[in-house]
Amino acid sequence: MRASAFHFQTLKEDPADAEVASHKLMLRTGMIRRVGSGIYSYMPLGLRVIRKVEAIVREEMNAAGAIELIMPIVQPAELWQETGRWEKMGPELLRVKDRHGRDFAFQPTSEEVITDIARTELKSWKQLPKNFYQIQTKFRDERRPRFGVMRGREFVMKDAYSFDKDVAGAEASYDKMFAAYCKIFDRLGLRYRAVAADTGAIGGSRSHEFQVVADTGEDAIVYCPESDYAANIELAEGLPLLAERGPASAPMQTVPTPGKSTCAEVAAFLGLPITQTVKSLVLATDSVTPPGKDATPDPRAKGDPGPASPAKIFLLLLRGDHDLNEVKVGKLAPFAQGFRFATVDEIVRNFGTEPGYLGPVGLPASVTIIADRTVALMSNFVAGANRKDHHTTGLHWGRDLPEPMMVADIRNVVEGDPSPCGKGTLKIERGIEVGHVFYLGTKYSEAMKATTLDETGKPRVMEMGCYGIGVTRIVGAAIEQDHDEKGIFWPRALAPFEVVICPVGANKSPAVKEAAEKVYAELSAAGYEVILDDRDERPGVMFADWELIGVPVRVTIGERSLKEGRLELLKRAGMQASDCAVAEVTTAVGRLLD
Repeated sequence: MRASAFHFQTLKEDPADAEVASHKLMLRTGMIRRVGSGIYSYMPLGLRVIRKVEAIVREEMNAAGAIELIMPIVQPAELWQETGRWEKMGPELLRVKDRHGRDFAFQPTSEEVITDIARTELKSWKQLPKNFYQIQTKFRDERRPRFGVMRGREFVMKDAYSFDKDVAGAEASYDKMFAAYCKIFDRLGLRYRAVAADTGAIGGSRSHEFQVVADTGEDAIVYCPESDYAANIELAEGLPLLAERGPASAPMQTVPTPGKSTCAEVAAFLGLPITQTVKSLVLATDSVTPPGKDATPDPRAKGDPGPASPAKIFLLLLRGDHDLNEVKVGKLAPFAQGFRFATVDEIVRNFGTEPGYLGPVGLPASVTIIADRTVALMSNFVAGANRKDHHTTGLHWGRDLPEPMMVADIRNVVEGDPSPCGKGTLKIERGIEVGHVFYLGTKYSEAMKATTLDETGKPRVMEMGCYGIGVTRIVGAAIEQDHDEKGIFWPRALAPFEVVICPVGANKSPAVKEAAEKVYAELSAAGYEVILDDRDERPGVMFADWELIGVPVRVTIGERSLKEGRLELLKRAGMQASDCAVAEVTTAVGRLLD
């Protein structure tokens, strides 16, 4: 490829509306151009990278036995209504009507359509297992699109769906996809972690995220350096940080803490470590009063929630330096139907004071206390006194207040916590989710009556798994992981070109031009993806452009070095300069790329 025949246009300055490095650099290199909020055109340079991701994904999916197909971007509402997700997906599901008034959705994922295909095409257990996949455009109507391709509305994703006759088969399919994903990310040359994850809105009972390690990542990845334990922050287990409860060595006292409403402020005011304080969070659950036998028809049929019974109030207790993990809370039995944070009016009504001074002493029986594992073992601790500008010190379970009604892991882990594997302490780093594998079970197949006949001739609901990779998101994540003040430095597998040749003064020196053409031909014949910069630009412009774009190896051909029979080389990662004899350029380039 010659630069004059290719199309790219770089920008010298960061775009004003770009917030993260990948967004800035993809715009500056001309990889993408904004069309609308969260919607981009992928320009030739960006498309080359995307196609490389797709090629590796496709090769490994095929090698794992998955079968490629394509499903429609626009899908009929009827399929989504069968699983209940037409209502549950909320505003992220972009809905449209055709000219006949029929409802359709722009697919954010395709569980319903693929399950419809499976129930139509798969009739016998002998046809299983099957794994279908597609690399297709998706659309999610994000409330606030941001960070370029990292949180856009339209994107390219590989989604795969497995169908098996039983749980054992589904587990095997899951493990096969997990292994394929590891091969994909290894080949892409990215530093990543596979972490246990919450199944979220997709559902299912087993789940792993594939996170590209990057300081700018939105997700917190928890891992143990001494073992293979890894989980995202929502799922990482928080063990109790005390082996047992200590003795009651101080009396319970209510002390003034004027204007000190946070644990950090109270601890500093009282001269105590924050680990001796307990924070109080108030949650509520709402229920709908069912109509009596003489009641009028249920108004909820028309969208009216009906008369609400009084909210059930819960006081959740965490150590002062810990944060609530809402995903863990949502898995507790009392919150199976959802929860919300209580209103100020509800708090004042149940605790007699405003937030900031709440505690577990003297509460009405209607308030359920849930303590984190560590809090349940604390002694002589400090909590709010349910009185403005006051806190209670010296609190002890069993003496000053009843044992907590429920003890559960409800906190985010912190670095240095003991690992659940028992082999060390936890570390935390940032990551960007680029892949996710789920074991779905029968969540969708049962709802859509997707069955096959088993060995006995009886219908049996198929077991499912689903497996996604954010193709365009990988591009952004790779940039977030590997960039510097000059621009991008790609791993070889993702680079739009592997080598760029920059002839200096070729328009004035026939020898330089001839050498550039010769090196270009030799490297191309050796199988390298090479671009020859024949734009007749100044050296500074050429170098800045290719350092910004991030081609892994630059070969500079200048008249002075050429007279000495040598070429200048630059490895973009680390800006490592070297030189080589003209006759050894292919070997030298291969060594740098490897």
